[in-house]
Amino acid sequence: MGTLSNFSFTVTLPNRCNFRRKTQINSTKCFLCGEFSLKKRRRLFLKGGFGRFNSVIRSCYNGEDDRNDDDMNSAGEIDGKENSNLATMTQAEKNSDDNADDSPASTSSRLPTVPPIGPAYSNFQVDSFKLMELLGPERVDPADVKVIKDKLFGYSTFWVTREEPFGDLEEGVLFLGNLRGKREDVYAKLQRQLAEIMGNKYNLFMVEEPNSEGEDPRGGPRVSFGMLRKEVSEPGQTTLWQYVIAFLLFLLTIGSSVELGIASQINRLPPEVVKYFTDPNAVDPPDMQLLVPFVDSALPLAYGVLGIQIFHEVGHFLAAFPRKVKLSIPYFIPNITLGNFGAITQFKSILPDRKAKVDISLAGPFAGAALSLSMFTVGLLLSTNPSVAGDLVQVPSILFQGSLLLGFISRGFLGYTTLHAATVPIHPLVIAGWCGLTTSAFNLLPIGCLDGGRAMQGAFGKGALIASGLATYTLLGLGLLGGPLSLPWGLYVLICQRDPEKPCLNDVTEVGIWRKAVFVSALVLVVMTLLPVWDELAEEFGIGLVTSL
Repeated sequence: MGTLSNFSFTVTLPNRCNFRRKTQINSTKCFLCGEFSLKKRRRLFLKGGFGRFNSVIRSCYNGEDDRNDDDMNSAGEIDGKENSNLATMTQAEKNSDDNADDSPASTSSRLPTVPPIGPAYSNFQVDSFKLMELLGPERVDPADVKVIKDKLFGYSTFWVTREEPFGDLEEGVLFLGNLRGKREDVYAKLQRQLAEIMGNKYNLFMVEEPNSEGEDPRGGPRVSFGMLRKEVSEPGQTTLWQYVIAFLLFLLTIGSSVELGIASQINRLPPEVVKYFTDPNAVDPPDMQLLVPFVDSALPLAYGVLGIQIFHEVGHFLAAFPRKVKLSIPYFIPNITLGNFGAITQFKSILPDRKAKVDISLAGPFAGAALSLSMFTVGLLLSTNPSVAGDLVQVPSILFQGSLLLGFISRGFLGYTTLHAATVPIHPLVIAGWCGLTTSAFNLLPIGCLDGGRAMQGAFGKGALIASGLATYTLLGLGLLGGPLSLPWGLYVLICQRDPEKPCLNDVTEVGIWRKAVFVSALVLVVMTLLPVWDELAEEFGIGLVTSL
């Protein structure tokens, strides 16, 4: 079989000035590690051939600490001796390559007679490496890892046995080993020492050891310590576009709240308007000018619904302020049935521990529910007062079958005769309180990044959140919780709130029995609020007028 022994070619560079300028920009440092200059890469290529060049590229991309120029030169000489049949160049051609800015390149090489060491990287692969480095999160510096292992951890705090990637994109380092003291005291000491050694560069997380085979000898789960860069682990600032979106959503929520107030006067609305909104076969929209006279009377209910949700958000901020936790601007979610579906409020700083996660998450729904219950109770009392009969609105009695808890409370205030009729006269505060309590109950469901999901994750851990999330999705899918609102609420959570909250700095220390008991009690009330009244029970206790087909 014949072989090609050698070949030569000459490259003439057009537009020489442009090429020189680009070469000067790109030949300073390697785009993979930022350490090697490209001239050093060329010398390694000349001495070691394709195989040596590829091994250097791989070590550079993998972050190996092989950056001593003298060691590289000696390694290149050894590889050059062992691979004497690899590509060679004359001394004059080498000089011309190093001085490419002054003269065109002329290269003569010989094909290797043995296969190169490792696969050669194509231009596409190298470009992909570069893109990953540019777009991916900034990783922990390997040199810092070595310093931290030597100076931060030790036999008196935490003895490191191995390291693993940490973070959503494995941009951090997880130190696994053996704890040598009380976990809270060790963590506080490590945080202080990390700030002294590295300044404000990294965040240190105390998390449960993944795939742990047993408990810690001192009790509780085995712990590990994860490290991420500050700019990677901390949430970004709110942008101008996010403020604009939040403002537009708030305007839409005002509109949906006013629409709820108008819909509550359904017995007073013109027949053509009622038919358009209740008859699925209606096609031609009515003249909306007919609704203008009803706007003024709809405003009190709209104010009540908006006030409850604003009070909900104030509760979050009041609980977060003393813990120095920053929150984003709330993004209100409009809904024509309840006025709104609550609001999305993000954490803009890392939570210090699980207690803060539970307290801040529950503060909002508890505040909103307290105000809603007050409105609901006052509204029921006013509904039985003849002096305010002119302010009452007629609603179908079947609406009281939408909630087991609220239906029985209404039954206790209004009586059997009032509720066991086709329509029930009630004060608008009853509607505002009912909608507020229903919205608070929905937001307390233990699923995703809802307030209830965050509280479940903080009180019982991520595993409990996954199990409760699956159960909640099942109940919503079957329509057992929330009635006709179960499907739209489930879709909203899947689209906007399905991901769990990120871990706290101290994601191990328990929240205590009292917080768990309060949260479990709240979940019981949530189920009772969202569970509809079935027909047999409604007929027996006179909650709504049950019609048999």
